[in-house]
Amino acid sequence: MSSAIVAGIAVALAVFFVILIVRSLIVICPPNRVAVISGRKRTLSDGRTVGYRILKGGRTLRIPLIERVAWMDLNTIPLEVSVTNAYSKGAIPLNVQGIANVKVSSGEGLLENAAERFLHVDHMHIGKIAKETLEANLRGVLATMSPEEVNEDRLKFSHQLIDEADDDIKTLGLELDVLKIQNVTDDVNYLESVGRRLTAQVKKDARVAEADREAESEQAEAAARRAAQVAQIEADKKIVEEQNALRVRTAELEAISRAREEEALVAGETAKAVASQELETERIELEKRRVEADVVVPARAELEARQLQAQAEAATIVEDGKAQVEVFKRLTDQYQAAGADGHEVLVLNMLPDLIDKIVSTVQNVSIDRVAVVDTGGGGGNGAGNGDGGSRGGIPGLMSQLPASLVAMTEQIEAATGVDILASLRRRDADHGGEG
Repeated sequence: MSSAIVAGIAVALAVFFVILIVRSLIVICPPNRVAVISGRKRTLSDGRTVGYRILKGGRTLRIPLIERVAWMDLNTIPLEVSVTNAYSKGAIPLNVQGIANVKVSSGEGLLENAAERFLHVDHMHIGKIAKETLEANLRGVLATMSPEEVNEDRLKFSHQLIDEADDDIKTLGLELDVLKIQNVTDDVNYLESVGRRLTAQVKKDARVAEADREAESEQAEAAARRAAQVAQIEADKKIVEEQNALRVRTAELEAISRAREEEALVAGETAKAVASQELETERIELEKRRVEADVVVPARAELEARQLQAQAEAATIVEDGKAQVEVFKRLTDQYQAAGADGHEVLVLNMLPDLIDKIVSTVQNVSIDRVAVVDTGGGGGNGAGNGDGGSRGGIPGLMSQLPASLVAMTEQIEAATGVDILASLRRRDADHGGEG
């Protein structure tokens, strides 16, 4: 039991030591530092052979006993750059103060330069070298610019200084983040003199500008006065024109008003005449309506009543006629069914009516008195007798009666086609045979 515990402890210790060893061999690099692992040779991208490798952030595993790790910081190094009595263009000595921020560059190829020059070197020493380099470049840039340019266009001065120092800084493996010029002075009061001259020029320009502005103001004022006078004249002219136009317009309006008044009077008379005419028309129309109501409508109503009465009477007559036609039709059918005897019976039945018609022709003759005058005896020769008086007088008339009856029956036969005497003889013969 004790041996197992000892074995477990031994295994745990072994694992612990292995972890410690592995931990010591793992190199973890933060982003603001660079790990330079030296001990093995390798070939760079430019063909050089070096005995180190560089790790920028991340982790790697070093080979124990062969490789060793050294660290370089990538933090910014602030610098105060200043030069004294640096001659500018025109041999004017200047004093320039500025600030700069540099750091170890992490760019490809530049980091190797920094590792070769500043490995195990502190920031103070690196800053000193960078400061001396920048001040030397600052003197070189000042020699190409006039004091006025340096003082007035400091941004241009900074850009030229950065361009000048860039190659030297990169050769050291450094990187220039910021470079600003803070102050430019001189010991011979050149800039002050330039300033006074510029100030005097500015004051002169200001006075000239002020005089120009005063002159312009006076000119503008005079022009304004002239413009005001011209405007006043134009305004007066406009007023006169407007007054004239107003008078003309007033006259036109008065003429139009009078014309419209006359038109209104004419229109009033016309309207009165039209109204009178319309009133007369309305009166005539009312009279027509009254006449129509009093005369035409009753006459029309009476006419319609008579028409209705006539229609009723006509309807009665029509119905009576239809009834008589129906009776005649039935009698005709019966007489036709009886043959020749029926025809004779029809004529005999109509004979009284015919006789009445014949007699009616002399009904309107008014006879007050009939006198029969006998012109003589049986042997006389009356004046109107054509046979020598053999039939004169009353006996003669009586003797003529049968001949008159025969003549009348012949006329009836000619009119109706019925021989009355023959019909009577047949009827008598029929009755005799039956007796």
